[in-house]
Amino acid sequence: MILFLYGKDNYRSRQKLNEIIESYKKIHKSGLNLNYFEGEKANFQDFRDEMRQASMFKEKKLAVLRDIFSNSEFKENFLKNFKDYLSPEDAILFYENQEISENEPLFKLLKKYAVFQEFKPLGGQLLKSWIKKEFENYQTQIEARALEKLINYIGNDLWQQSNEIKKLASFKRGPASAKASAGKERIESKDIELLVKPKIETDIFKTIDAIASKNKKEALSLVHKHIEKGDSPLYLFSMINFQFRNLLIIKDLIEKQKPFYVFSKITKLHPYVIKKSYNLAQKFTFPELKKIYQKLFDLDFKIKTGKIEPKMALEIFIAEI
Repeated sequence: MILFLYGKDNYRSRQKLNEIIESYKKIHKSGLNLNYFEGEKANFQDFRDEMRQASMFKEKKLAVLRDIFSNSEFKENFLKNFKDYLSPEDAILFYENQEISENEPLFKLLKKYAVFQEFKPLGGQLLKSWIKKEFENYQTQIEARALEKLINYIGNDLWQQSNEIKKLASFKRGPASAKASAGKERIESKDIELLVKPKIETDIFKTIDAIASKNKKEALSLVHKHIEKGDSPLYLFSMINFQFRNLLIIKDLIEKQKPFYVFSKITKLHPYVIKKSYNLAQKFTFPELKKIYQKLFDLDFKIKTGKIEPKMALEIFIAEI
């Protein structure tokens, strides 16, 4: 049996992956027939030998193949021998954390022969229902206006939504002993405003893209919009500083011709940030990024020593790029 989990929403796909593995462990308690093969490190011969080897304790085998689409040799060998692995006796689970092309021969094969599930980003009513359910898991409810505000602040990044929901529920319910008989607490708009910081990374990427395109007017306009909405100039500056630091790290990996699948392990950044940074890094040369980051470092020092206000530092930075 072959299983295939993929899609841009890697929060829910990761949950499904863990769910399948935990279900397997409950039935097959020895753990000796659960094996992992990951990315370019995966060796097809090792995988083949493991699947051919007699199962210990007469347990069903589960081989988890993570991000195998980055491994050309493994893909080629699997395609040649895939009929050997269609048996229902054992299970092979393909899990892709990165975006993959639907034109890939392996993708087409898995869509034909595997039990597959695609995890698309949630939106609209589906996203609202997911958030409500998550709050219910913490014996908490959320008002309609508060729900709209939370989505406006965070969007459909389920990783961040999950963290914010946990934080809001913990705040609202307080110590378990004090709330034992209170029933479900309700999250209100004021709670969102108090505890949740609006997600501005997307607009920060837009600002950096405007800088890369030498469109200073657009970059300044985006910064001023943030300030008008009440975002702290110091926070904006720190975010731009942080993102250019990421760009410098990503560009260094690109220059060293490191394979894309190792970026996450090396940088410890969220896949969304890596993808956005990778695309933006193509618009700069490595010397340009070093010069920009040095400029940010100098301005940051001036802010911390009180020689310049954060808002002025932002304007100077954009004007002089």
